[in-house]
Amino acid sequence: MSENREIIENGLWKNNVALVQLLGLCPLLAVTNSAVNGLGLGLATLATLVISNTIVSLIRNLVRQEVRLPVFVLIIACIVTTIELVMQAWFYELYLVLGIFIPLIVTNCSIVGRAEAFASRNPVGASALDGFMMGLGFLLVLLVLGSLREIIGAGTLFAQAELLFGSAGQSMTLTLFDDYEGFLIAILPPGAFFGLALLIAGKNLIEQRFRSTAQALAPAPAG
Repeated sequence: MSENREIIENGLWKNNVALVQLLGLCPLLAVTNSAVNGLGLGLATLATLVISNTIVSLIRNLVRQEVRLPVFVLIIACIVTTIELVMQAWFYELYLVLGIFIPLIVTNCSIVGRAEAFASRNPVGASALDGFMMGLGFLLVLLVLGSLREIIGAGTLFAQAELLFGSAGQSMTLTLFDDYEGFLIAILPPGAFFGLALLIAGKNLIEQRFRSTAQALAPAPAG
């Protein structure tokens, strides 16, 4: 139980792919100009992590050490290709928006890294949980960053939600500011760098506050 808790904490906070490891920054910075775009790419990355970790764990004792990395990359490429085909069939307009960043999931260092560092050395259940939590942590950063940039840049939230949720998403768009002219830099590339920097700074500040509180509450050493 403690092992599962550690996996969850690492994926969501302590070893977050985007905020701590700083991996997958290319798609993270490129597609998060809206909440829907971030959520769409986050779901695709999460699915890839869960499936690849599970498969790698299942075959970990069958693959020779000399060829394990090419095998892992091949597995990930097959999974991403399948996800890409599914998106073309069911979410074609969202697929067009995300463009090259869907197939580029194959090159995401965090996915290969989790396959090599964790899934190839742990049982299926723990590997699947690790993939899910790492993917969820990445998805949450994509969603939060996309939401912040969309709110500041356009004054809306979940605009074009129909790209992901179909006709039901047409009623999900929230207009937060009437007659808002927008802040263009927020949805341009510099806005992504500023937004990510603020998220990382916020995480570090929260951790510093927790450490200070823990030290203040710790009992004084006996003297």
